[in-house]
Amino acid sequence: MGSPKWQGTDVPLAGAAEAETASALSVWRLIREDVDCVKSRDPAARNTVEIVLTYPGVHAVIWHRLASRLWRRGIKFPARFLSWLGRFLTNVDIHPGATIGRRFFIDHGACVVIGETAEVGNDVTLYHGVTLGGTSWTSGKRHPTLRDGVLVGAGAKILGPITVGAGCRIGANSVVIEDVPPAMTVVGIPGRVVKPMADRRRVGDGRIDLEHHLMPDPVGEAIVSLLDRIEFLEARLAHLQSERPRGRGATADEAA
Repeated sequence: MGSPKWQGTDVPLAGAAEAETASALSVWRLIREDVDCVKSRDPAARNTVEIVLTYPGVHAVIWHRLASRLWRRGIKFPARFLSWLGRFLTNVDIHPGATIGRRFFIDHGACVVIGETAEVGNDVTLYHGVTLGGTSWTSGKRHPTLRDGVLVGAGAKILGPITVGAGCRIGANSVVIEDVPPAMTVVGIPGRVVKPMADRRRVGDGRIDLEHHLMPDPVGEAIVSLLDRIEFLEARLAHLQSERPRGRGATADEAA
């Protein structure tokens, strides 16, 4: 139950979260899965009691599960009050209208914001400081959708009604404002797709790859390429300059 249903490098289908929606399950079953999944994603988690009592990210998800049920039954103010209480106690702000899938984990739960129309698939992991925010005053869909198996690094901002495909990794402090295809890695401000899943480290035992610090540096790679080119051109120029006096001397001798 704690590990994702997709194994190895197989990417879950975008929309797999809709196959068995969280709203169709018992809230207690959802909470049980949220607690159990921590053991497979946090090496520091030792036992269930410790997770339940000391993990603010888990507490925030529990508060949201309860508030979301009230919200979807039309009991708006109590839902908002529970959401506020959860934010007061955990420093994680999840609007009760947000759709959260199964086995959702907020690691080091702090300063996470998830907007009203955000949709989060199954087996998604967020680190501290992540924002799933809106960019418009208009009603309707204005927050992002994260498909199954997405991992979002600390401090990343995903803004607007965009879709992040299944199995993607978002680098720490990235700002994502455009759709991302499945199984890609995104870094930078604004976020750029830099690495497909085929080029990433593979996890063969079904666990989620948490090594989100192993991100490519496209700017650094471009600078290195430019430096190599400059070094080559300087060497070529020095060679041509060394040849010019020798050529002129030969001409003078021939003339004599």
